[in-house]
Amino acid sequence: MALQVQEVLRKDPLGGHLFVFRGRRSDLVKMIWHDGQGACLFTKRLERGRFIWPSVAGESVTISAAQLSYLLSGIDWRNPQETRRPTRVG
Repeated sequence: MALQVQEVLRKDPLGGHLFVFRGRRSDLVKMIWHDGQGACLFTKRLERGRFIWPSVAGESVTISAAQLSYLLSGIDWRNPQETRRPTRVG
């Protein structure tokens, strides 16, 4: 994966950025980043559903930490809905 980051995306895999890759069936993601001491790898497979993936015009997309959190939870991060909480129990 670090080689893909370097050769395909033309980015530095040791630069501290987080790189996320999706599996073909969209039920698996792998993330790689360098924490200053070594490369870290995180893998997550959804038991049900698929990861909502951004449309990619180029080779890479930048998303916020909040969007990444939604993505990893299987929530459509492009249009999250805020739920209203009742102000009192009646």
